[in-house]
Amino acid sequence: METGAVVVAAGMSSRMGDFKPMLSIGEISVAQRVVATLRQAGASRVVVVTGYNADELERHLARSGAVFLRNEAYRTTEMFDSALIGLKYMRGKCDRVLFTPVDVPLFTAATVKALLDSGAEYACPVCGGERGHPILMSVRVIDRLFGDSGEGGLKGALDRCGVQETLVSVPDPGILHDADTPEDYRQLLELHNSQLIRPVLQISVARQKTFLDDRAAMLLQLIGETGSVREACQRMQMSYSSGWNTIKLLESELGFAVVNRTQGGARGGSSCLTVEGEELLESYKGFQRELRAEADRLFGRHFAALFGRDGGAET
Repeated sequence: METGAVVVAAGMSSRMGDFKPMLSIGEISVAQRVVATLRQAGASRVVVVTGYNADELERHLARSGAVFLRNEAYRTTEMFDSALIGLKYMRGKCDRVLFTPVDVPLFTAATVKALLDSGAEYACPVCGGERGHPILMSVRVIDRLFGDSGEGGLKGALDRCGVQETLVSVPDPGILHDADTPEDYRQLLELHNSQLIRPVLQISVARQKTFLDDRAAMLLQLIGETGSVREACQRMQMSYSSGWNTIKLLESELGFAVVNRTQGGARGGSSCLTVEGEELLESYKGFQRELRAEADRLFGRHFAALFGRDGGAET
């Protein structure tokens, strides 16, 4: 079962007085932490919906493994509209989707896994009797949101979707803390300083040179989805020339083609993965999933007595 995630980051941060997604939480930003935690917990696709300061935020997250979509009407629309942009992209790609606004950065991977393990179609984490983020939605729930009026925002639409909400109790105050105001941000920093240590993995495959890593895999995935190297590069904030250099390095080291391309002409060119390219991508994704799970197990064995654990390996 493939899991996706939608992070809404289109707002103008007017109450904070600073651009919330790029505020620092420890050594990384609010937005970087949200994306990293979702990927750590097993979300194979993470979409960030941008709007205000979109260029700056997309550059900032360019190496995070996220896909970027824009709400060009961010000044006149609500979070629900940005959510629908991301959820529409996920249709047909994932069996279930996690949703969170970008300004809730300290939920843990263990919380995400508890939601996924619940098996619910619509699940919300609860800590101390209060609901928080991220929210888990099945395909059936998402389909019903598209026919909703949007009154009352996403919460109102979910209340009307006809699927019972499952509350998943978690010992994680990070689900509750957002960064709407400077005081909220101060409390976030205090909570961050009390959180647990986690392992960090950087996965790559090499022959004579390193040719396959998370960024190269994301490029292949997006070429398969869009049918265009140029559009794939745009969605992940990679230059077009860097995209082709990545493909050429892959093919040189592997000795076979991973992308089929046709020339431009009146309608422009198109690209798709070769059979071997598709097999390579699926093999890498499977390797990544199993390696993450094994790292989680080994971390628990060797470090739990010293650090405790919050649920998984960060990649």
